Amino acid sequence: MAKVRSHVVSRASCAVIARDLGLGDRLRREAASLPPADVERLAENRNVLAALLEAAIAAAYLEHGFEAVEGAIVEAFEEQLEYALTTHVDHKTELQERLARSGRSVSYVTVSMEGPPHDRSFTAAAQIGDDVVGTGTGRSKKDAEQQAAREALLALSGAAGDAAPASASRD
Repeated sequence: MAKVRSHVVSRASCAVIARDLGLGDRLRREAASLPPADVERLAENRNVLAALLEAAIAAAYLEHGFEAVEGAIVEAFEEQLEYALTTHVDHKTELQERLARSGRSVSYVTVSMEGPPHDRSFTAAAQIGDDVVGTGTGRSKKDAEQQAAREALLALSGAAGDAAPASASRD
């Protein structure tokens, strides 16, 4: 779910949906007391549009409840949801980006290699500092590292109370 959330609940996605719903135009109409140049700048600002959408969703939810607003929200985000559910996930990149936001980094260590050259199995560990946060096995080092990154994302999401990331194959 982290992957879906990252594609759907981003400032860029929310700003696009806010534009589609005409929230920038509504801001232009409702903010007549502000200088026109300021209103125009705000009505085009991605962060402002995203915040407007988030506030509108929150207000609708608080006023009417989840069941009443769920369908409209899913419909508004349908394109982003479909994209997030059907595109390839690069767990290593997702983990690297997530850690970079907090000034941390990940390294990968090949823990074991088993089998004959034509039928190898690799096990890799994802490490943050000295801590192993995920291990994975695959037919190549790259596959093993992807699985280790996936496991690390799951572990980090659980530690943060977030939802777990979706996998590309949805397994």
